Amino acid sequence: MRVSRSFVLPLFAFLALTVAVAQDSPGQSPLPSAPSATLERERKPAPPPPAPPATNTVPNAPGASAPPASPQPPPTPVASTGEPAPAEAPSVSQPRPGSGRVDEQLETIRTSVDEVVVTFTVTDKHGKFIKTLKQEDFRILDDKKPPAQIRDFRRETGLPLRVGLLIDASNSIRDRFEFEQDAATEFLNQTIRHNFDRAFVLGFDTNYEVVQDFTDSAEMLAKGVRKLRPGGGTALYDSLYYACRDKLMNTGRGIAVRRAIILLSDGQDNQSRVRRDEVIDMAQRADVVIYAISTNISPDREKGDKELQRLAEATGGRAFFPQKLLDISVAFSELQDELRSQYAVAYRPADLVRDGRFRSIDIDVVSNDDLKVRARKGYYTPQD
Repeated sequence: MRVSRSFVLPLFAFLALTVAVAQDSPGQSPLPSAPSATLERERKPAPPPPAPPATNTVPNAPGASAPPASPQPPPTPVASTGEPAPAEAPSVSQPRPGSGRVDEQLETIRTSVDEVVVTFTVTDKHGKFIKTLKQEDFRILDDKKPPAQIRDFRRETGLPLRVGLLIDASNSIRDRFEFEQDAATEFLNQTIRHNFDRAFVLGFDTNYEVVQDFTDSAEMLAKGVRKLRPGGGTALYDSLYYACRDKLMNTGRGIAVRRAIILLSDGQDNQSRVRRDEVIDMAQRADVVIYAISTNISPDREKGDKELQRLAEATGGRAFFPQKLLDISVAFSELQDELRSQYAVAYRPADLVRDGRFRSIDIDVVSNDDLKVRARKGYYTPQD
């Protein structure tokens, strides 16, 4: 077949034009373009929410298979812990006793990154509380060295209380249990101030149970005490460890409070999985003072009494050893006075290193050798 020259020439011209247009448009492609970043974000499903942080295993807690091998590190401490704090604590509104108001500001001790706050009591040789001393009457040593600076000193007779009442409900105290419940209830009625203090009640035998959580209601606390029934073994150390770490360590943050455990027990332990030294370590980290009232009313000090003494002395507290049941009420009355009779000092250590190490605290009255200071034995520094 012959092709006309008049047809071929226009065909070549058309093909040449098509090639030229393609060379002038290098960005185009026969493949579909990738979707834009905006479209990709719109099409991509939202990521799943982050998993909640793991909680610490508590010895003897429901569902816990084993206690921690060693005390868990505390959260970064703040103003009222007695340990160096990460930043200045904010002022927190707290009602004053009896006012019923929540808009009055409670004076706080503010701390910075290198400041330590310690509360302590002073007694004479007869056990009477001394409340009139001044800063110059004391000598303070931190890790065997004088502080670089005393930033605040005051007599604290009305700090808000954060109290854990721990009652031994094991078989060993069955015959004295009802009287102890009455004494503990009266103590709470006389001590916990409405709209100001808070307390919880924990009973323990083989296990432990919080029968009344933190409240300022003496009536609710008394009902919690009445719920307890004696029976079983004694998990003393597990109960103390839990109360310090899970109940008291993080309460009252940002304000100056007094954290204390009132322990009513014979001091015998036959069920715990943590040791006494671990309890002391945790109490010091949580800035908790342990006051112990022995339920052993025999004239001889037993092994359990010595355990109570060690716990109290290591945390700056006191152990009471009643000789008869009525003396338990007297011990609670003395405790009420002690909780309202303390000093507070804030200072900057001379050579603080944030290494997580334990640093000792020694406070003496230089103006009178007959006076005795009860304070915590030391604190743990934060660890960078």
